[in-house]
Amino acid sequence: MSLGPAGVSLDPEQADNFEDMEKQFAVKAVQHMSTYWAILEKMKGSKLRLTKIDDEIYEHFCKEFPEFDPTTTIDEDKMKSKEGKERWRNFMMAYEKKVEDYNFGTMLRASPKFEYGEKETIFAMRMQFYAIEIARNRLGLNDWVYEREHPEGEESKGS
Repeated sequence: MSLGPAGVSLDPEQADNFEDMEKQFAVKAVQHMSTYWAILEKMKGSKLRLTKIDDEIYEHFCKEFPEFDPTTTIDEDKMKSKEGKERWRNFMMAYEKKVEDYNFGTMLRASPKFEYGEKETIFAMRMQFYAIEIARNRLGLNDWVYEREHPEGEESKGS
């Protein structure tokens, strides 16, 4: 696996920089994950918009991945298979000029039924995160996070 751009050889003298970049990536991915979870605790996912073009992303996702069931656990092997990677790459490229950091790595819950955790989290690209979480939110699958934080009687704040 290459750590640098395609066609560029790795300079051992610069290898420390890659370690720093990897650490920076990890920090950014964890910040994104934590921020999203904090938002879900403050607002029902079904009321949340993740981007300015959620409707477009959702319609495109449903068209390109009609078999995807947001209620079930993601089959990571299928998603990351040769065919899966190709399908996702084609999907994501439509957002190259529309969504900032569209291909940046992030963390995605494998199932909408669980919090982020070591066994419940997979590495994904930002557009995979958006597509899947928008679908989950449209179906109200993330509303439990808010409801857990706001027991009965406090419903009006996020409804």
